[in-house]
Amino acid sequence: MKLSFHGADLGVTGSCHLLECDGVRILIDCGMYQGSRNLNEENAEAFGFDAASIDYVLLTHAHLDHCGRLPLLVRRGFRGNIIATAATRDLARIVLLDSAHLQESEAEYQNKKSARRGEDKRTEALYNTHDVLHMLDHFNQTVHYDQELLIAPGITATFIDAGHILGSSSVVLNLTEDGKKCRLVFSGDIGSNGRKLLRNPTTPPKADVVVMETTYGDRLHKPLDLSIEELYQVITDTFRHGGNVVIPTFALERAQELLYYLREGVQQHRLPRSMQVFLDSPMAISATDIFRQHTGCYDAETAAMFSNAHDPFDLPGLHFTRDVADSMAINRFSGGAVIMAGAGMCTGGRIQHHLKHHLWRQNASIVFVGFAAKGTLAREIIDGARTVRVLGEEIAVRAGIHTINGFSAHADRDELLAWHQHTHAKHTFLVHGEEEVMRSFARLLPTGEVSLPQTADSIDLAPYCHPQKTATH
Repeated sequence: MKLSFHGADLGVTGSCHLLECDGVRILIDCGMYQGSRNLNEENAEAFGFDAASIDYVLLTHAHLDHCGRLPLLVRRGFRGNIIATAATRDLARIVLLDSAHLQESEAEYQNKKSARRGEDKRTEALYNTHDVLHMLDHFNQTVHYDQELLIAPGITATFIDAGHILGSSSVVLNLTEDGKKCRLVFSGDIGSNGRKLLRNPTTPPKADVVVMETTYGDRLHKPLDLSIEELYQVITDTFRHGGNVVIPTFALERAQELLYYLREGVQQHRLPRSMQVFLDSPMAISATDIFRQHTGCYDAETAAMFSNAHDPFDLPGLHFTRDVADSMAINRFSGGAVIMAGAGMCTGGRIQHHLKHHLWRQNASIVFVGFAAKGTLAREIIDGARTVRVLGEEIAVRAGIHTINGFSAHADRDELLAWHQHTHAKHTFLVHGEEEVMRSFARLLPTGEVSLPQTADSIDLAPYCHPQKTATH
């Protein structure tokens, strides 16, 4: 048995881990790197393994940093099966089609620039729409939570609810090889407790080895009720000064959760019924439709709303803007609007146009409600830059900048520690976090060995195995 690391090692994005057991090669996630200035080069690099040799991919959830290189995996020779929950499969489809479209558009733009300069240099998309459609053919199996699945003789996998986004999972693998057994748990991304939409993360079982995310491993989130209160206050104050509120929004989970809280705010008379809300993200709009189809993933309260024909994502003054012309028309609203657009880290998408239109306005507010990786435009603004470059132009930052981290879809430090405590792991590998955060979190783990693997590190799992019990008569 062997475990090797090929992404999100001493970093926050690009999750990709390879497990080998008794001749079977299983990839857990195949994510895209995000936030770096050299994204195209990083994502186009070799995987560190032969794509054609992979038998299965177990996909924890549909965020791009966990699924974003699956089409490239197929392009480079993968012919196996991709296994995930049904909700993850449906969300991954729209996420990856959107990713391919953006890459194709960027390649076309760069090629036009090269042609105008008289250069023969050609830019190729990392993958295209055809690659995504081909990849979707490999989603041959979906699983239910807590259902033990036989992957191959001596290998079973159980997907448990991670509570992070719709359909998200941690994966429990029971392995047998040469008379030895080992249990691994891959955390995926772990959600925060007490959310309004999803159930709390399922308690993981005892394990020999854990591969665990550490995104917020050095900090606590603000309580959710205080975060909702702060959001309502920012909106109220901004409207009173005649401005708009712009929220860079992740299309999966965050957009739907914010719609839920905005609807509650109007129903409770905390927010004005005249408020105009724009969900300016085709992917978030499609994702919201998928959220309505998978009501079995929700907590009891939200599931009951659907059962009673109450849409938790609908509110007065809500506008879905798919077309570019409708997106541009939002700029006619000088005040009284909440504008939610992607991408959440402001690395591209329609949010950049809204930032260009609002960042310099003193009566506007920009509200960040999610993680911003180093090197992203969101992180620059959060860190206090006085000017930022948006769409090729230097823009002064005069709007009110607010970071409300209680909306995070990630568990905070104490929640991560509580999750890990249940595993009693002999060895824990920390991934998917900034290095200084990982080191801080590692010092808090009370028992077992802890490692911070680097890319291409390979670990023999034999020391963490135990003899297989034999039947007695």
